[in-house]
Amino acid sequence: MTPPTDHVTERSTAQPSTTHTPTDVVVVGNTTAAPRNEEVARARGPRRLLGTVPVLVVLVVLGYLPYVPVELPGILPGRVNGPGSLQLLATCLVIGGIALSYDVLFGRTGLLSFGHALFVAAGSYLLTISLSTWALPLPLALLAALGLSTLLALVVGAVALRVGGIAFAMVTLAFAQAASIIVMRNPGGVTGGEEGRPLDRDAVPDLLVGVANAPYRYWLALGFVVVAWVAVTVLVHSRAGHAMAAVRENEQRAAVLGLGTYRVKLLALVVGSFLGALGGVVHALVLGGSNPHLTTSEFTLSLLVMVVLGGAGSRWGALLGGVLYTYADARLVEVSNAGFLQGMPDVVRQVLSQPLFILGVFFIVVVYFAPSGLTGLGGRLIRRSGSR
Repeated sequence: MTPPTDHVTERSTAQPSTTHTPTDVVVVGNTTAAPRNEEVARARGPRRLLGTVPVLVVLVVLGYLPYVPVELPGILPGRVNGPGSLQLLATCLVIGGIALSYDVLFGRTGLLSFGHALFVAAGSYLLTISLSTWALPLPLALLAALGLSTLLALVVGAVALRVGGIAFAMVTLAFAQAASIIVMRNPGGVTGGEEGRPLDRDAVPDLLVGVANAPYRYWLALGFVVVAWVAVTVLVHSRAGHAMAAVRENEQRAAVLGLGTYRVKLLALVVGSFLGALGGVVHALVLGGSNPHLTTSEFTLSLLVMVVLGGAGSRWGALLGGVLYTYADARLVEVSNAGFLQGMPDVVRQVLSQPLFILGVFFIVVVYFAPSGLTGLGGRLIRRSGSR
């Protein structure tokens, strides 16, 4: 009686029976293809290493900037390690990290939210209110700001995710507008109204206060970007991240396959909101208070532009888009007030004096010629040069 051969297939050779090595056997059925899995695992190791090296290099370069006494005229206001330059770079990093948190919703899960500013502002204002009005120490104030912001995200998500598409965007916008109105009306003098809420400097470490301590605030912003990067990386490679990608690509098919799409979207909203609230906390520490601009829908639209500009669904894209947009917005304001514009023609002077117009034109050009964003364009150029 011959044994069955339905589950094992061997490569035949022209010579008589020889001893086959493990790589000569392809196993199907209930067993696993161990040789092939080992080859895939060995191939992924160098790829992950090659992907980690650029991140570490960029991190080391950014961390060393406070020790660089070099002037870059027209690029930074003074020396690289000067207070003005470090403050600008810290602000760019914080906004870039917040854009990365918004990409969890829009780029990873396909949720078009117009209310992400609500959670960023919640983290910022809850920190300043906890330190001054509630007189909490900094560790408890951080826990209160992040905990209440996460609870707010659960409530808003539970309500807004009952609908989808443009209706979801409108519901999140309604929540954000309501919060913005409350902040502007300054109930009980808690929010500070249009002036914002200053940070209680006596309640924070001395290293985060003063012009001379600008490097520490810069490193704090850089640390936030690292935390957000690691969190999004872990999320993307987890089962929840794969479920979010499935919902983004085809929500109905994901539901048919048995995925709880509502829970997946709620998880994405909570994680993105938590990182956004953490960005709001760091924003308040870096800039010395809470700014009412964080509560406006204009800020959320700016985050959307940043993500699309850099490349939705890409960690590098969201971060790069946030940094470039914030840097261009700050520097173009200075250019619009420069004295050399007075000698130019009226048309040129009027165009250059409108930073938002220049940013809008740049955004249109990028979207037209690079629909996948700056990182997508860079990837195509690298692949094209490599193929040549």
